[in-house]
Amino acid sequence: MAIHYYCRHCDTKLGSIEEKSVHAEHLGFHKLNDEERQDMISYNSSGDMQVKAICEDCQESLERNPDYHQQDFLIH
Repeated sequence: MAIHYYCRHCDTKLGSIEEKSVHAEHLGFHKLNDEERQDMISYNSSGDMQVKAICEDCQESLERNPDYHQQDFLIH
């Protein structure tokens, strides 16, 4: 099983972890509540985990333009 990280705003692939066994505690997933977990983590048809995070460019855009928080998708 691989874990793939994508930006939730621009869909840029941030990276992947190609491990057979990874504990949720090592990745910090245990600190998420159920709603956050459902919003951030999904599985594709091959069983790989897809995690929504935020890239540096989108984070900077949101800090400079707080009204962008209303948008689901950012283009930069």
